Amino acid sequence: MTRALSHRRFFAGIGTLSLRPFDLTEDVTTLHGWVSQPYARYWGLLNASVDDVHAEYLRIAQSGHHRAFLGEHDGRPAFLMERYEPSYDAVGKLYDVAPGDIGMHVLVAPPDQRIPGFTGAVFETILDCLFRDPLIDRIVVEPDVRNTKIHALNERMGFRKHSIVDLPNKQAWLSLCTRDQYAEATRMNEAG
Repeated sequence: MTRALSHRRFFAGIGTLSLRPFDLTEDVTTLHGWVSQPYARYWGLLNASVDDVHAEYLRIAQSGHHRAFLGEHDGRPAFLMERYEPSYDAVGKLYDVAPGDIGMHVLVAPPDQRIPGFTGAVFETILDCLFRDPLIDRIVVEPDVRNTKIHALNERMGFRKHSIVDLPNKQAWLSLCTRDQYAEATRMNEAG
């Protein structure tokens, strides 16, 4: 997980979405502005200070198995993606982790203006980036059971619900998406 990761993709009608490593010096204030808003309640940092967010992302950066990436829309911060190795996470104790599994979290910034299809394009950018790594066979997510919007988007992108699991800070739907499930979902999404 020490290798730098970046990715860029253009979507007609939306623009260019890109991912780059999260910068603790430059990006913490922006991220704090997102995670401290009510829409981000499932992120668990509503009452966090900027220093709290910095400490959390410093911990992530130093872990060796969890990394954060800032997503940009036409060069402006627009989303956050975290990738983690499930075998080092609490979720890894709740299902049979397979070689090639990678965990993912995503948070989309509050929009300045609504762009139809934007969140789906963010997900495609992230999943394309992750599956670009030939060692990744399956992506693992564990959103809060109450987060119905993310469950619908996960399903649209090819994730299949595995089980409801109890994690230290939430009850979550453990869901999995293989490379083939994602490819099939994108074919179906393009077909309409």
